[in-house]
Amino acid sequence: MASRAALKVPAVVVRLVGQVHRVVVRLVRRLAVANPQAAALRRARAASRRAQAAQATVAHQQRAGARVVRASQPASKRRRLYWLVRAALLLFVLANVVAFNHAWRFTHFSAEVGRHTANPEQLSLAEKLWVLATGICNPKPVNAGLPAFAYRTVKISSPNGRLESWYSPVPQARGTVALFHGYTSDKSRLLREAAYFRHLGYSVLLTDFAGAGGSEGYRITVGYREAYDVAAAVRWLQLQYPRQCIVLYGVSMGAVAILRAESELGVQAAANIIECPYGSMLQTAQNRFAFMGIPAFPMANLLVFWGGVQNGFWAYGLSAEAYAANIKTPTLLMWGTADPRVTRQETDAVFAALGGPKQRHDFAGSGHEPYWRKHEAEWRRTTEEFLLRTGTAAASTN
Repeated sequence: MASRAALKVPAVVVRLVGQVHRVVVRLVRRLAVANPQAAALRRARAASRRAQAAQATVAHQQRAGARVVRASQPASKRRRLYWLVRAALLLFVLANVVAFNHAWRFTHFSAEVGRHTANPEQLSLAEKLWVLATGICNPKPVNAGLPAFAYRTVKISSPNGRLESWYSPVPQARGTVALFHGYTSDKSRLLREAAYFRHLGYSVLLTDFAGAGGSEGYRITVGYREAYDVAAAVRWLQLQYPRQCIVLYGVSMGAVAILRAESELGVQAAANIIECPYGSMLQTAQNRFAFMGIPAFPMANLLVFWGGVQNGFWAYGLSAEAYAANIKTPTLLMWGTADPRVTRQETDAVFAALGGPKQRHDFAGSGHEPYWRKHEAEWRRTTEEFLLRTGTAAASTN
């Protein structure tokens, strides 16, 4: 019985505690009703706690979102950088492919018979774009005519192959004028000049550079390797007619080849007559792009680079201005004031660099063309007076 009474004690206690709790709750409620300010304060505190909890939740969500944004930004930047690098690399490769193709076409004549691509000033916009995309049509130049004066064809050995020349002696010659043509040209284009030199009492030797006219090969290097052809022609004259003075006459590329032959290959002449030599290979490439209305950089630089690589020389070093500094031979430099391919600045620089006796003559309104076309009497007079002044008009033994 005692144990049962002991077991019933907790139940009684529980009931008593429950009754006390209910009494306390009713008392608190009555006090709350009796004191509304305290109740309002408690409600305000509860609302404040709920607001703080809500703000904490929002702040947590914002921090989480910011972490996501920050995590996504580097990946987005990396993707943009990746595609930019790929696009730049693609453009670089494409530019080099185009430049390589242009350099090859500029320095290698084709065997197909056809018309050479017209000069830039003669092309329409669509034609210019087509040329930029595909390169120029560059068939090997063919001699368009034969001399009207007596001559014989001679073959001259050069490091570039067998050269074809026309040699025409005159009785009691004052010397020999060796004539060298320009780019995409041939010796037949100099027949009028040769006839005038013969009129002045000079024998003449007209030579096709390697790759042009009747000479072997298809490669042309715009003056670099052509200097070896100049040296070969001069050597042939010295062996055949050792007592004759030699005058070198060159147009454009031919003029640059003469300057390099004298500057770097040891060629010696009594006098030089050079027309419209370009300042440097890079400058002439830049002039061509500028004349087409296209920014020269970087295509002109790539064109010069690949042209040199394809032909085994450093094309950036191909500079008439640099060669002129080593020239001590009396030199007549002629230039046309309307020349779109060789600027006044280039001509001034080449003339200033010439180290020996020199004379300059400009032809008003003439372009990159034979100056006798617009100023025949002036060209004849200038040429003859220069030869007389340099003493090459003195009679020599044939």
